[in-house]
Amino acid sequence: MITFESIKWKNFLSTGDQWTEIQLNNISSTLIVGTNGAGKSTMLDALCFGLFNKPFRKINRGQLVNSINEKGLKVEVCFSIGKDEYRVFRGAKPNLFEVYKNNKMVDQDAAAKDTQKYLEQSVLKLNYKSFTQVVILGSSTFVPFMQLGASVRREVIEDLLDIQIFSYMNTILKDRVRTQITKNRDTIYLKDIAEERVLSQERLINSLKEINTNRKEEKQEKYDLNESKIKEKSKQKTSKKKKLKKLEDGCQGIETQRTLLQGLRDKQTENKTELKRLTKEIKFLESHDVCPTCTQVIGDGFKETRMSSLTTTGSGLTTDAESIEKNIDEILSAIDKIEKICEEMYSVRSEVSSLDRDILRLKKENLDIDTELKDLTTPKIDEENKILDRLNDELKIIQDDCASSNQTLDEYNIVGKLLKDSGIKKQIIKKYIPIFNGLINKYLHTMDFFVNFTLDEEFNEVIKSRFRDEFSYASFSEGEKQKIDLALLFTWREVARMKNSAATNLLILDEVFDSSLDASATGELLSILLKLGEGTNLFVISHKGDLLIDKFKRCLRFEKVNDFSKLLEEE
Repeated sequence: MITFESIKWKNFLSTGDQWTEIQLNNISSTLIVGTNGAGKSTMLDALCFGLFNKPFRKINRGQLVNSINEKGLKVEVCFSIGKDEYRVFRGAKPNLFEVYKNNKMVDQDAAAKDTQKYLEQSVLKLNYKSFTQVVILGSSTFVPFMQLGASVRREVIEDLLDIQIFSYMNTILKDRVRTQITKNRDTIYLKDIAEERVLSQERLINSLKEINTNRKEEKQEKYDLNESKIKEKSKQKTSKKKKLKKLEDGCQGIETQRTLLQGLRDKQTENKTELKRLTKEIKFLESHDVCPTCTQVIGDGFKETRMSSLTTTGSGLTTDAESIEKNIDEILSAIDKIEKICEEMYSVRSEVSSLDRDILRLKKENLDIDTELKDLTTPKIDEENKILDRLNDELKIIQDDCASSNQTLDEYNIVGKLLKDSGIKKQIIKKYIPIFNGLINKYLHTMDFFVNFTLDEEFNEVIKSRFRDEFSYASFSEGEKQKIDLALLFTWREVARMKNSAATNLLILDEVFDSSLDASATGELLSILLKLGEGTNLFVISHKGDLLIDKFKRCLRFEKVNDFSKLLEEE
């Protein structure tokens, strides 16, 4: 059970820089009164803000800080659970959030949201919605149970029955399932790889065995064929080399012939030069009687003698020129024949080189074949079998891991079905539904509201009149709706007390008596409230102080002084 002991606040809404403190557990019934805007409902906002970081009313966080001082908002809530004492500090400008257990601060290394999660799930075991359904019944922004969505209704009931642990477990389980699915995929992948490695090794061993019987013959045939080719190409090489020797001998005289040719062409050039000179001199003698240089007369006798000599010399030179031309042609013909022999020699020499390369390649190929044949005759099958045994052992381990992983996932799926809303929680809720309905109708009848109200397992309501007409929550008047809301509030508190889960000493009604309840219903409600017994600390916020003050053991009055809310206590 949660026993709220005190709450205090400052610089919160209209409250100034002085602490406003209310003891929550020392008096059984307290009436809180004040004019509009005096700060009566500030306690609700401070309580919800301190515990859940959000006010009861729809107020932005920035608007919670006192608009005059504009800083230093602080709220402190003290409560106990069993033997453990808790204090929660929360503030704004600057931001503050601290939780103390038995005067020792809870680990502040964690993020604020993690600390809030710890406070709601591990300490209070209530979230904001559930807290407001069990502790507070308001008239402004409060959303009654019957106006909550199906999922939120379920959260409230799960908190009351202390079965939200199954939801937390289901959340954790989903994470584990995702992790396990990933692990399954990984193990299946590893298993596939291991299986493929085993198959590959088996294929290798079979291949080695096949090679030892079949491929050896193929290699031997290839070896013998290469040897045959080597012999044939060696014969061709020998023949070509003989021919090459003859051709090389035939090419020996080409340089001599080229030297002779050059000598003849030199003589031919000299002969032509001399003939040109003789011809020029003859033409000179024919056309000149006087020497142009010395102006002496050239005699006819001299001309005749000289021209005869020149003519004789020229005839000799012409005969020599013809002989030289003939010799040149003969030498050119001889050179052409030798060059053709040389071209053939170069071709034969290239063929011999090609044969050498082929023979070398074939010999190297046969060396490789010979090495392979030696390996084939002694294959490492035993060694490969040892590798296969090791791979099979590894595969067995992975298969066991895979089977274990699948089993774990199957178990998670089974547990997941149990943790779903349709599993264990449904069975627990199913057992409590008749208790819910019994208590709700008891409180409704106490308030003279004679209908048969039932909730099903999905928390949908069916309301029947004494004439068996069916209604919904929305079809009733505001006063009747409030009776239903009150009946549900008392029911949830009673169930919480029975379960000792969300049970608490604190019950706050905000302007419930100021709403649509008639005088009869007001009296009936007061009667119920004052019979709640020990362990309940009732706080009623109302404008009807004059009418209600004598019904309560304590009256707290809020007033506005210099724009700040002040708390006055009246006994």
